[in-house]
Amino acid sequence: MKQFVAREHEIEPVPGLPGYLPAGEVQLWQGRPSARLFARHVLKNRWIAAYFAVLIAWGVASGLYDGRPVAGILFSVAVLSTLAALVLGLIEIYAFAVERTTLYTVTSRRVVIRFGVAFSMSLNLPYAKVNAVALGGLGGRAGHVALALKPGHRLSWLIQWPHVRGFRLAEPEPSLICLPDARQVAGVLALAITQHAAATSGHARVTPETTTPAAVPGAMAAAE
Repeated sequence: MKQFVAREHEIEPVPGLPGYLPAGEVQLWQGRPSARLFARHVLKNRWIAAYFAVLIAWGVASGLYDGRPVAGILFSVAVLSTLAALVLGLIEIYAFAVERTTLYTVTSRRVVIRFGVAFSMSLNLPYAKVNAVALGGLGGRAGHVALALKPGHRLSWLIQWPHVRGFRLAEPEPSLICLPDARQVAGVLALAITQHAAATSGHARVTPETTTPAAVPGAMAAAE
């Protein structure tokens, strides 16, 4: 993992990159995850909101059934509502922090993921180390783009979270998560890998978005 992850770029010469691009390498795309999509699909803010809504409804119904004073019922509702607002507020703050501190860069030779809310790190993935690319949809054009690494190259799932595919703990796959236009990014990345493979006589394998995980190990199912 040490050959991929670096922490020495508190001052970036180029936004999102730990250093200037070498001669012959060009930047093809750069972007960030969407805080809205991250809060919804990774942090599950809607599920948490629904959970608190059920608690509030249950509290009101049970209070009325037990004959509790209206003031007591309203107090319980106020406590639960405050707790829900606090939890959901923290989720939104964290999602915003992830969006602002993350920057994905696709070049003609590699993918660079700058991430980390508390401690900023940079993940450098040369195309020579990438075995497959897959797109997981989140509705419309939004989604995740996962990169499966070739055998012998592994990353820490815990360190890389949330920029990693699902719960693939045995073979972690770094991912560009919660992209508003993941289809366009996947197309740019697939073309870049294909061109790099042709130029270096490599054999990078790009899987289409319709491929299921059962058919191709590097494929990515619709993420939630």
